[in-house]
Amino acid sequence: MDPQKILDYGAKLIVIFMCIPIHEYAHAWAATKLGDDTPRYQGRLSLNPLAHLDPIGALCIFFIGFGWGKGMALTAAAGPISNIIMGLIGIVLYKLFYVLYIVHYSIALYYVSLILYYFTAINVGLAVFNLIPIPPLDGQKILSYFTSSKVDRFMAQYQNYIAIAFMILVVTGVLDTPIGWLQNGMFWIMDKLTFWVDPILKAIFLK
Repeated sequence: MDPQKILDYGAKLIVIFMCIPIHEYAHAWAATKLGDDTPRYQGRLSLNPLAHLDPIGALCIFFIGFGWGKGMALTAAAGPISNIIMGLIGIVLYKLFYVLYIVHYSIALYYVSLILYYFTAINVGLAVFNLIPIPPLDGQKILSYFTSSKVDRFMAQYQNYIAIAFMILVVTGVLDTPIGWLQNGMFWIMDKLTFWVDPILKAIFLK
């Protein structure tokens, strides 16, 4: 198997067992802080991956690159925000290890930088994917704050059909191009937000 493919799958496993629990914990923590003890009773106020992983969602992340965890109904924005934060951390670390690779020309540093690149890209992808306003994703719950009760009733009545149709579009690759545009756009924004990292690293390591 291609070493880069192995690293890609490795990064996805890190996302499944670390980033998804953090994403879902962010939902649970925000809900609890707002006075909703439901996540605590459901055992979701935890970073234990088993408390948050949805088997189908995890398989989608592993094979498609997009997916979900359990319990996304509460405080919808918290989960994607956690992915954006992890993505920002990932891109800073990626830039650091890539510069170290250039300086030392170590294959180990190259692979670490590649894993961090995949880690960042997958977190960006999860943030973008979960912000799509389709049930049961976070974007639909965020959108519901701004839409009328008529729209909310329609979404609630037909959410299963909408979700099935959406997943068919995702699995068949129909949405790959628009989601890719959004993912690349967010990645570009995050790269620009961390612009300050590049001159610092160059000043330290590339004198």
